[in-house]
Amino acid sequence: MLLIYIILGMIQGFTEPIPVSSSGHLVIFQNLFDLDALNDLNFAIFSNFGSLLAIIIIFRKDIAKLFLDFVNYIKSRNDQYKSGFKYVLLIILGTIPAGLCGLLFNDIIEENLSNVKYVGVALLITALFLFLIRKLKGRKTDDKITAIDALKIGLFQVVALLPGISRSGATIVGGMFSGLTREAAFKFSFMLYIPISLATMILGVKDVAESSIDFNLLISYILGTIAAAVVTFFSTKWFKNIMLKGKLIYFVYYCLIVGALVVLFL
Repeated sequence: MLLIYIILGMIQGFTEPIPVSSSGHLVIFQNLFDLDALNDLNFAIFSNFGSLLAIIIIFRKDIAKLFLDFVNYIKSRNDQYKSGFKYVLLIILGTIPAGLCGLLFNDIIEENLSNVKYVGVALLITALFLFLIRKLKGRKTDDKITAIDALKIGLFQVVALLPGISRSGATIVGGMFSGLTREAAFKFSFMLYIPISLATMILGVKDVAESSIDFNLLISYILGTIAAAVVTFFSTKWFKNIMLKGKLIYFVYYCLIVGALVVLFL
């Protein structure tokens, strides 16, 4: 059981930051394997926390600067902090659509669209959109992102509530269609991930607190979470390198193949 949780943590860590949908892969594995761990919501919360922690560590300097700029601009109205202040507001704006839709419709989506066939179709859709943006470069850097851009990317993040639609893939597609550079789209995508993931984790803490977890299972959770954090860290770095080189076609092939196999055989 311990090894299973570590492996699942590694799978979560690898699929979370890259555009292949970690939630979609969970549905696929649930269909393929009869494992209690795949239906363990407590572990899902733990492992997602591991991924969140890794993303925060990777972007720690950006997060610290944005926080200080936001606070300092409110205090002083000094223009040197205005860019960071504006960026934080854009993150908030971009987070609102998925936050609201998640609260209102997440249960409905999970009950009606967590079918493995839907996941296969969603992966094919992901492949199509990644194919469309594979050669785009864009010109808008961080300081050129507009409120309309943030809202548009936020609406793309809403689509990622559907199992099989990658969150990072959807927001990066939204960013590239909005004319952002690859680096700006990558950064904004993960800046949007942090508040959404943090809110999801906070909402799940109550469920964890109300459930009884035996000591042996807790060790499995902790090791699985560590595995998720470590793999997410390196997976995110790897994905950034691939994206900046314009090699998203690799993920197009992957989503196309896996999506087709799921639709045809599961």
